[in-house]
Amino acid sequence: MNLCSVLKFKRGLIYLMFRYQIIIEYDGTNHSGWQAQKNGKSIQKDVEKTFSKILKKKIKISGSGRTDAGVHSKNQSAHFDHENLILNKNKLISSVNHFLNKKNISIKKIVRKKKDFHARYSAKERIYEYIILNRDAPPILYKNKVWHLRSKLDIKLLKKGAKKLIGTHNFNAFRSSNCQAKSPIRTLKTIKITKKKEKIIFVLRSKSFLKNQVRSIIGCLKYVGENKWTIKDLEEVLKSKNRNSCAPPAPAQGLYLSKIIY
Repeated sequence: MNLCSVLKFKRGLIYLMFRYQIIIEYDGTNHSGWQAQKNGKSIQKDVEKTFSKILKKKIKISGSGRTDAGVHSKNQSAHFDHENLILNKNKLISSVNHFLNKKNISIKKIVRKKKDFHARYSAKERIYEYIILNRDAPPILYKNKVWHLRSKLDIKLLKKGAKKLIGTHNFNAFRSSNCQAKSPIRTLKTIKITKKKEKIIFVLRSKSFLKNQVRSIIGCLKYVGENKWTIKDLEEVLKSKNRNSCAPPAPAQGLYLSKIIY
């Protein structure tokens, strides 16, 4: 059996299935998040409906992870199985994007994968990016794409605070109250902070993140950067493991799922 296929059993018959990875870019502004839900406009549901329409088969998409309402993606990764070999991927991309682009979703790439590939469980690292627009004037070109802050942030303090969060910690104080992860222990590999003119860009890398972890981290670092908190205050929040000690999470519109590494 070809390693790029999987077996599907239905009514006593064996179907040969082929697995495909798709890379998705989307603007999450008008969506309720990635995950399909009964009462909500989700990215996953729109992608599934479109692929099912074009391929004339019910297609189920499995993503690398959820993004919340308003969060964007540069390279969300997902996979699906299909009983037919897709010979012309460019044509399929063009066909699905004809419908998805109207919903601010774009399929960037389709790649045939081995049968054991899984968009979520095969991931070795996830990279998120957060953008703050630090100026007086509100954004027009970047509306719903950045967190607009008028208060000036101290880039040196931001970097000092970020260093205290790198490594393996109990991030219970930095996750939402309805986070379903069994353990709050996560290893934050890096937080890179750069200032480019009016923008402050945060890049966070980890194998996995808790729900609202990135936005909570940015919210706390914002307090440090504007001198509302000291570095010691930030350390105390981490040690507390108490969600109530955390600063308000940064808004969703500044957050981007940047890349999934396998």
